[in-house]
Amino acid sequence: MPKSPVQQRLRPATPSAAAAGPLSHSRAGDVFQILRDGQARTRAELAEITGLARSTVAARIDALSVAGLIGPAGEGVSSGGRPPSRYAFHPSSRVILAVDIGATHVLIALTDLSGRVLSELRESIDIATGPTAVLNSVLDLCGSIFGQAGRHERELAGIGIGLPGPVEHSTGRPASPPIMPGWDGFDVPAYVQLRFPTDVLVDNDVNIMALGERANYWPDAQDLLFIKVATGIGAGIISGGLLQRGADGTAGDIGHVRVPRGGDVLCRCGNYGCLEAMASGPAVAALLTAGGVPAQTGDDVLELARRGNLAAIQAMRQAGRDLGDVLAASVNLLNPSVIVIGGGLSSAGEYLMAGVREIVYQRSLPLATARLRIVQSMAADHAGVLGAGRMVIDHILAPASVERLVAAHTQV
Repeated sequence: MPKSPVQQRLRPATPSAAAAGPLSHSRAGDVFQILRDGQARTRAELAEITGLARSTVAARIDALSVAGLIGPAGEGVSSGGRPPSRYAFHPSSRVILAVDIGATHVLIALTDLSGRVLSELRESIDIATGPTAVLNSVLDLCGSIFGQAGRHERELAGIGIGLPGPVEHSTGRPASPPIMPGWDGFDVPAYVQLRFPTDVLVDNDVNIMALGERANYWPDAQDLLFIKVATGIGAGIISGGLLQRGADGTAGDIGHVRVPRGGDVLCRCGNYGCLEAMASGPAVAALLTAGGVPAQTGDDVLELARRGNLAAIQAMRQAGRDLGDVLAASVNLLNPSVIVIGGGLSSAGEYLMAGVREIVYQRSLPLATARLRIVQSMAADHAGVLGAGRMVIDHILAPASVERLVAAHTQV
């Protein structure tokens, strides 16, 4: 199947061997980290990098080959005699299920271990129908995507899931999600593992969007904010190169920060004047409807703006200003180098972006905005699945996880 522009631009966000430095251990999992950059190397080159004996390197190479993580990649330059074999990461050996569940949709992608999308499926859902109904639909789609991609379930290495609400990442359980009735405390990993007995990682959808956008388009950005503007509004915070989830998984919940013009507008959280009640898709649609321009959803607002409806364009610009009020404080607090605006309403492009930039550059400190870039998401609606895949890949290809995989194949 032809690759989309998003798929064509995928690249692994892993350090080069030169940056890896001396290894602190001699395990196969540590040796594998050098090869994750995709560059082929000989046993002699790996021995030079690691400082390990060639016999030890050979044993690690054999173990990683049996586990399917690496494979032959041509021959090196001969210094006399038979040319040495070269080895490289074999990302097509296993696959990952990446699942982005929104309030009204689910997007599922099957990727290889480099994050390259092999196949994808999309379907409408209603998150309010509860975890059992939604997850049953998701699992049915997951089961069918293997055949679509020409892969087998036995090749599955892990599953990553994004949910549209706060998640306790250590357990994968939603934590008092405001738009997800019946999901609070539900053991999502355990339910999914009844169908697919593998590692299952769950996080808030905007967190995985931040991971996906950064890994594929801003790999050098150590401080990045990803802002999702759709049915809800939230932020994924990457600071010092690490995703920040907070003490209870609610870091980045900017949708419930009060905005200056919020007044007595009631938010579904029970408070007044929240950003989400002023600038989300449903909020802007309600504002237009009250002004005599019928709109029910954020998609309706986008369509009106595309047709040049002045009221919709002005409403989107104001939503950007309201968002900018909150982001100005975030810029002063966190000093990001990049703010990425994504989610459904980001499709309004410059109407929304202009309002955000207007307020952020006006209200934030000059030093904090001197090198700040405020951009539209390049991953677009694929940010979630790219991030869900990256979350799982980084987990299962970490040294300790590779060691367990190698040990399992050694015992067979």
